[in-house]
Amino acid sequence: MTIFYKFDGKMYINITNGCPCDCVFCIRKNGDSIEDNDSLWLEHEPSFEEVCAAFEKFDKTGITESVFCGYGEPTVRADMLIKTAEYIKSKTQMSVRVNTNGLVRLINKDFSIERFKGVVDSFSISLNAPTSERYNEVTRPSFGERSFDEMMCFARDVKALGIKTSFTVVDIITPEEIKECEKLAERLGIPLRVRAYVTDNESYT
Repeated sequence: MTIFYKFDGKMYINITNGCPCDCVFCIRKNGDSIEDNDSLWLEHEPSFEEVCAAFEKFDKTGITESVFCGYGEPTVRADMLIKTAEYIKSKTQMSVRVNTNGLVRLINKDFSIERFKGVVDSFSISLNAPTSERYNEVTRPSFGERSFDEMMCFARDVKALGIKTSFTVVDIITPEEIKECEKLAERLGIPLRVRAYVTDNESYT
């Protein structure tokens, strides 16, 4: 069972395969892993003890950044994410990034994002589209129409907490839509990165 794996010189953390979205570009549709790592499909959701044991065995030499981003939405297990991030920070000097769809408060009722403060150093949020209608077409969230607004609120709120925040879009949308996403991100003062859609699971950040 692969909980920790290396990619692009960083330590990636795979704590769940759960996700409330079914994005049309999801990398899980193209294979079971990234580059030459073992399968990221989990036999079961790992316990904290299993996470700690895997972390201790993992070769962390030269790694300065950890990234919660596996074959699922990491905030599905928000409590485990925070507990794991705190453990990593207690053992290393690594920064902690979370790649997320920004729907944690829909996934976990009554969850307070204040809990991320001092634990998560940065968020990379999947913006995916410039409007709610297109977001639902591309992301296909189980929460329906409220998802886009919640994702945007999450981005504003974690940025207001002083956590480094960025957006991403995948270039399956049109150039015109990408420009609209750039304008939207600029209005919020949040940088946007355009990711290339790939089918060989060799580009994954």
